[in-house]
Amino acid sequence: MAKSSSSGCLKWVPLLVIVGILIILSIWVMNMFNKMVSHEETVNESWAQVENVYQRRSDLIPNLVATVKGYAAHEKETLEGVIKARAEATSVKIDPSNLNAESLQKFQAAQDGLSSSLSKLMVVVERYPDLKANTNFLELQGQLEETENLIAVERKRFNETAREYNTYIRKFPKNIVAGLFGFDKKAYFEAAEGADKVPEVKF
Repeated sequence: MAKSSSSGCLKWVPLLVIVGILIILSIWVMNMFNKMVSHEETVNESWAQVENVYQRRSDLIPNLVATVKGYAAHEKETLEGVIKARAEATSVKIDPSNLNAESLQKFQAAQDGLSSSLSKLMVVVERYPDLKANTNFLELQGQLEETENLIAVERKRFNETAREYNTYIRKFPKNIVAGLFGFDKKAYFEAAEGADKVPEVKF
């Protein structure tokens, strides 16, 4: 009887080992999945901050254009260029789940177009000393300078969080789990020539 009971128990050993391995494997996969979600949420949060600072710059532009127009109404082409570039920049939105190289490049191109238009406006402003001394204009200038600094900071922070996420999901065996659950690589902001320096907003 004892022999029969022993041999009955032994039959269950392989099954228990398999079940144990499956439980450990499930916990391991679940743990990696949760870490990937955390990393991705950090990237999404960083991206939201990037959008916020670009939006802040965009919100300053109507007042800036209105102030310049009060002193330089005949600079119509330059002023319209800024308004058009602002409209294009604000129309490009990115879903954080689709932060690929193509969508980020489109976003960056639109923002660079706005930066270029603002640079042309700065050149125009140099011709109007009264405008440069205007209190409202000086306040807008200060806010714009601060915003350009914030843009540089938030872009750098975004690139850092995206790099951490990308490194995590590409390492073996995490890359297998990432592939199974659809965790894709995030794109980075590409540094243009001279992008390591904060743009000077001098009017």
